[in-house]
Amino acid sequence: MGDTSALDSGALGDPTGDEVLVVLATVPADHSESLARTVVEEGLCACVNVVPAVRSFFRWQGKVDTADEHLLVIKTTSAAYELLQDRLVTLHPYDVPEVIALPVAAGLPAYLSWVVESVWP
Repeated sequence: MGDTSALDSGALGDPTGDEVLVVLATVPADHSESLARTVVEEGLCACVNVVPAVRSFFRWQGKVDTADEHLLVIKTTSAAYELLQDRLVTLHPYDVPEVIALPVAAGLPAYLSWVVESVWP
Protein backbone atom coordinates (compact mmCIF):
# COMPACT_ATOMS: atom_id res chain seq x y z
CA MET A 1 0.00 0.00 0.00
CA GLY A 2 1.19 3.55 -0.73
CA ASP A 3 2.12 6.29 1.71
CA THR A 4 -0.85 7.13 3.95
CA SER A 5 0.86 9.81 6.05
CA ALA A 6 -1.30 12.56 4.51
CA LEU A 7 -4.42 10.66 5.52
CA ASP A 8 -3.09 9.87 8.98
CA SER A 9 -2.18 13.50 9.66
CA GLY A 10 -5.53 14.81 8.46
CA ALA A 11 -3.87 16.77 5.64
CA LEU A 12 -6.65 15.84 3.23
CA GLY A 13 -9.42 16.98 5.55
CA ASP A 14 -10.74 20.47 6.23
CA PRO A 15 -8.17 22.27 8.41
CA THR A 16 -10.73 24.78 9.72
CA GLY A 17 -13.14 22.33 11.30
CA ASP A 18 -16.10 23.67 9.26
CA GLU A 19 -17.40 20.88 7.04
CA VAL A 20 -17.25 21.58 3.31
CA LEU A 21 -20.27 20.43 1.30
CA VAL A 22 -20.94 19.93 -2.39
CA VAL A 23 -24.53 20.84 -3.16
CA LEU A 24 -26.18 19.61 -6.34
CA ALA A 25 -29.15 21.41 -7.86
CA THR A 26 -30.77 21.08 -11.26
CA VAL A 27 -32.33 24.17 -12.84
CA PRO A 28 -33.80 25.21 -16.18
CA ALA A 29 -31.11 26.56 -18.49
CA ASP A 30 -32.57 30.06 -18.48
CA HIS A 31 -32.20 30.30 -14.67
CA SER A 32 -28.78 28.70 -14.12
CA GLU A 33 -26.42 31.64 -14.53
CA SER A 34 -28.47 34.17 -12.56
CA LEU A 35 -29.06 31.68 -9.76
CA ALA A 36 -25.37 30.74 -9.63
CA ARG A 37 -24.21 34.35 -9.61
CA THR A 38 -26.70 35.35 -6.91
CA VAL A 39 -25.67 32.70 -4.38
CA VAL A 40 -21.96 33.46 -4.90
CA GLU A 41 -22.50 37.23 -4.64
CA GLU A 42 -24.52 36.75 -1.44
CA GLY A 43 -21.67 34.77 0.16
CA LEU A 44 -23.70 31.59 0.52
CA CYS A 45 -21.09 29.56 -1.36
CA ALA A 46 -17.56 29.88 -2.67
CA CYS A 47 -18.11 28.57 -6.19
CA VAL A 48 -20.76 27.24 -8.54
CA ASN A 49 -19.99 25.16 -11.61
CA VAL A 50 -22.75 25.23 -14.21
CA VAL A 51 -22.84 21.96 -16.12
CA PRO A 52 -25.00 22.32 -19.25
CA ALA A 53 -27.07 19.75 -21.12
CA VAL A 54 -28.36 17.51 -18.34
CA ARG A 55 -31.48 15.51 -19.17
CA SER A 56 -33.44 14.48 -16.10
CA PHE A 57 -36.01 11.68 -15.93
CA PHE A 58 -38.29 11.79 -12.89
CA ARG A 59 -41.68 10.88 -11.55
CA TRP A 60 -43.90 13.93 -10.97
CA GLN A 61 -47.62 13.98 -10.21
CA GLY A 62 -47.99 10.28 -10.96
CA LYS A 63 -46.25 10.13 -14.33
CA VAL A 64 -42.71 9.87 -15.67
CA ASP A 65 -41.50 13.14 -17.12
CA THR A 66 -38.26 14.58 -18.52
CA ALA A 67 -36.60 17.98 -18.44
CA ASP A 68 -33.54 19.47 -20.10
CA GLU A 69 -31.70 21.27 -17.34
CA HIS A 70 -28.35 22.55 -16.12
CA LEU A 71 -26.65 21.00 -13.11
CA LEU A 72 -25.26 23.38 -10.50
CA VAL A 73 -22.32 22.01 -8.49
CA ILE A 74 -22.08 24.33 -5.50
CA LYS A 75 -19.27 24.39 -2.93
CA THR A 76 -20.27 25.70 0.51
CA THR A 77 -19.98 24.96 4.23
CA SER A 78 -22.25 23.16 6.65
CA ALA A 79 -22.70 26.45 8.53
CA ALA A 80 -24.10 28.17 5.42
CA TYR A 81 -26.11 25.24 4.07
CA GLU A 82 -29.52 26.07 5.55
CA LEU A 83 -29.38 29.66 4.27
CA LEU A 84 -28.18 28.45 0.86
CA GLN A 85 -30.96 25.87 0.66
CA ASP A 86 -33.60 28.48 1.58
CA ARG A 87 -32.25 30.88 -1.05
CA LEU A 88 -32.15 28.20 -3.75
CA VAL A 89 -35.78 27.29 -3.02
CA THR A 90 -36.80 30.97 -3.15
CA LEU A 91 -35.03 31.63 -6.46
CA HIS A 92 -35.90 28.33 -8.14
CA PRO A 93 -38.89 28.17 -10.50
CA TYR A 94 -39.86 24.57 -9.54
CA ASP A 95 -42.30 23.70 -6.75
CA VAL A 96 -39.90 21.04 -5.44
CA PRO A 97 -36.37 21.71 -6.69
CA GLU A 98 -33.58 19.19 -6.44
CA VAL A 99 -31.20 20.37 -3.71
CA ILE A 100 -28.88 17.66 -2.38
CA ALA A 101 -25.91 18.23 -0.07
CA LEU A 102 -22.97 15.82 0.01
CA PRO A 103 -20.14 16.04 2.56
CA VAL A 104 -16.60 16.33 1.22
CA ALA A 105 -14.59 13.49 2.77
CA ALA A 106 -11.21 14.77 1.57
CA GLY A 107 -9.70 17.43 -0.63
CA LEU A 108 -6.75 19.68 -1.20
CA PRO A 109 -6.34 21.52 2.12
CA ALA A 110 -5.69 24.88 0.43
CA TYR A 111 -8.89 24.51 -1.63
CA LEU A 112 -10.98 23.51 1.39
CA SER A 113 -9.63 26.51 3.31
CA TRP A 114 -10.48 28.79 0.40
CA VAL A 115 -14.05 27.47 0.36
CA VAL A 116 -14.47 28.12 4.09
CA GLU A 117 -12.90 31.58 3.89
CA SER A 118 -15.08 32.53 0.88
CA VAL A 119 -18.41 31.71 2.51
CA TRP A 120 -20.11 33.87 5.09
CA PRO A 121 -23.41 32.60 6.44
